[in-house]
Amino acid sequence: MITFIKGSVVELSPAAVVVEAYGVGYELVISLNTYTELKKKPENVLIYTYHHVREDAEILYGFAGKNERELFRLLITVNGIGPSSAISMLSGLDSRELSKAILNENVNALKAIKGIGAKTAQRIILDLKDKIGNDDKEYLNSDLPVNNIKNEALSALEVLGIPKKFAEPIVQQQLNESPQSTVEELIKLTLKKK
Repeated sequence: MITFIKGSVVELSPAAVVVEAYGVGYELVISLNTYTELKKKPENVLIYTYHHVREDAEILYGFAGKNERELFRLLITVNGIGPSSAISMLSGLDSRELSKAILNENVNALKAIKGIGAKTAQRIILDLKDKIGNDDKEYLNSDLPVNNIKNEALSALEVLGIPKKFAEPIVQQQLNESPQSTVEELIKLTLKKK
């Protein structure tokens, strides 16, 4: 399975991108939010992918970040929402706004997206509200760069055998005292307290 593609943007439109990686051009269907991100830095891009196979075609979908791809994967589990509809939704709202709309049961925000009616919006909320877990809620309500550093540090500490429930309060306290802490500093500090 293709998880990501790293390379240079050869062609870019609001609906698709062609990325050249090691002499091969990959065409990916993208959202407007991914398009905006790719316009900022077309060289040496990393695009997360989802490979969709159907009877008559194989399509690669591309995402600027993991959160957008995970939300896409959740959306296509909803009855009546296919990959095209999911990309449309992610073009209408970024992944953070869309997740907030689902968590807050904001039917109007979802209905504002082209092609999404009231019944579909309610079905999305019903099916996905419980699937957006506590980690996602934390991501939605916090400062994104600090939260990414926190999550990276906690993931690395788990790999090192430090339980999350032990490490999280230490990491959070350090970030509260010094928001500019690096991942390495957070890991070292937590390991010293073990």
